[in-house]
Amino acid sequence: MTLDEMKRHLGGVTAIPILPFNERVEVDLEAHAKNVRYLMNSNRLDGGLKRVVAVAGTSLIHHLEEKEQTRVMEATGRVVGDEGVLMSGIVPRWGAADRAASAQLALERPPDVFLMMPLAGVYDPAGYAEFLLRFGEKHGQNGGRFLIYMRNARDMDSIVSLLNRSEHFIGVKIGTGIAEVEPMSAALSPDKLVIWGIGERNSTAAWKLGAKGHTSGTALVAAGLADALNNAQRAGEFEKALRLEGVVGALEEIRFRDGRMYNYSAVAEALRLSGFADVEGGSGHPLNPRVPPDVSREVERALEPLRAYH
Repeated sequence: MTLDEMKRHLGGVTAIPILPFNERVEVDLEAHAKNVRYLMNSNRLDGGLKRVVAVAGTSLIHHLEEKEQTRVMEATGRVVGDEGVLMSGIVPRWGAADRAASAQLALERPPDVFLMMPLAGVYDPAGYAEFLLRFGEKHGQNGGRFLIYMRNARDMDSIVSLLNRSEHFIGVKIGTGIAEVEPMSAALSPDKLVIWGIGERNSTAAWKLGAKGHTSGTALVAAGLADALNNAQRAGEFEKALRLEGVVGALEEIRFRDGRMYNYSAVAEALRLSGFADVEGGSGHPLNPRVPPDVSREVERALEPLRAYH
């Protein structure tokens, strides 16, 4: 697809499915393909927007080794095909990032866009931006297109500089807070995307301030709600959009509580409790184990109003 077409689709919903792990702490690729198939089959976005599927959540992508991630992306791409947009999260670990991008761009169905994940540890934002500039130039020659995920507000100036200098970096996913949306939108050239990256909540406020689209970590539970929310925002029906935010609000509150410790596991728990036959939550991961019993009961209550939107 052309760059303009992809940008239009990125203004919809970027669904980030949890990865179902088995008892051996391996990704269950068959269950993952089933989950992606649900996301593709349940696309209810208006205006002919394609489903964007991203293997990119901070609460799961760091669990994967390079080769395992490539296998996951290969399996995801087989299901997404040409009917959707495929996004891959890349952890920016120097040589490892190069190897991951090269391997995935060589797949029969390569990602349409890479999301450069937050950099861990101590670093200088200006130096990081220079690394990403070179990274984009190298892999952009092979068709790579990139978004950057901002999780630290102090990085804004460097990210703006990177995006305004690089033809290969097409936008930013805001993962900090609502305060950064308007200044980021104002500072970037008009051809760059600003995407709300903190789920459904506050996505309507972000839209009003210049963000286009949002990432959804709950789409496997209720894709219909994520799509209806985006449809309402694009139509300017903001009261309806806020009502929809309220429907998913209880699950979102659990996900983002205590430094997002249940960001992944609350969704997996909801899938297990749902009884839905077309999605699977897996058995958990040591870094994202099953939620405690009291939290499970909260998830069960939060799930009830979402069932109608599955």
